[in-house]
Amino acid sequence: MNRVPNDEAVQLTNDDATECKQSAVQLGYWQDPYLFYFARSAERKPPEINRGYFARKRGIELLVEKFLKLTSSNCQIVNLGAGFDTLYWRLLDAGKAVTKLIDLDFPSVTARKCHYIKRNKPLLDKLNLGEGKAFTGATELHAGNYHIVGVDLRQRSEFIAALEQCEIDFALPTLFLAECVLVYIESSSVDEVLKWIAVNFESVAFINYEQINMNDRFGEVMKQNLRLRQCSLSGVSACQNLDSQRKRFTDNNWEGTQAWDMIEVYENIPGTERQRVEKIEFLDEQELLTQLFQHYCICVGWKGAKLSQVNFDL
Repeated sequence: MNRVPNDEAVQLTNDDATECKQSAVQLGYWQDPYLFYFARSAERKPPEINRGYFARKRGIELLVEKFLKLTSSNCQIVNLGAGFDTLYWRLLDAGKAVTKLIDLDFPSVTARKCHYIKRNKPLLDKLNLGEGKAFTGATELHAGNYHIVGVDLRQRSEFIAALEQCEIDFALPTLFLAECVLVYIESSSVDEVLKWIAVNFESVAFINYEQINMNDRFGEVMKQNLRLRQCSLSGVSACQNLDSQRKRFTDNNWEGTQAWDMIEVYENIPGTERQRVEKIEFLDEQELLTQLFQHYCICVGWKGAKLSQVNFDL
């Protein structure tokens, strides 16, 4: 029987991810002038971690770009377990501001994100504040086309209420994002949410970054390390392999799905980009990076006539 994960321990994974991303940004793997305002420290991470985060960020970005191109950015993005992700500001700078972007996470995480935004002018100045009050509570932000809402994603009723609070448009093409989020939620609860999304949105896609191959020796070590941090993986049953990741979507009324391990993702990043990042620092632990890449994947599911025309291949 799966244990309920320690909420505080799960929330701390956001801090870890933010620091890892900031390490890569400082070394020049990619540019993100906004992450600095959320990162607690700038400790340099090992090369395999930096390159792994680059592959994660760039792989997701390539798929997001396909969605934005198809919809001409006339769409909504819902970022599940968004943590301190800076997607809203990065899209704005790239001239790809979407109709609506919603960040959802635990209230304790969104409270901190709102606090950092309010106290850092470069973040605050880029919000579409309008004439109304932007901040409606300690754990929420509603500023034009950008929303942050604190919610327990394990509770479907809270999830639905949060979307309705942000005046989600069920007829507008919508993209859901999740990075190492669903694995902490009971599979039955994830299934309920995925089925609800498929039923209620006319045109929708879901990009999920998550673990796979968790039953081999390396995967067992990963699980044990997370248990030591009191992070039990309640949804690990969907992380057996690429087929189980795809099956989660097809079993819940999604019309199409594709999945790649991170070796495939990295190999499909344009060669010029790979050559550039491989020159940043010497990678001594190539075997470790390969093992990490074999135990993470990106899976995308989609539903709707318009999205069936998209080639979601990397």
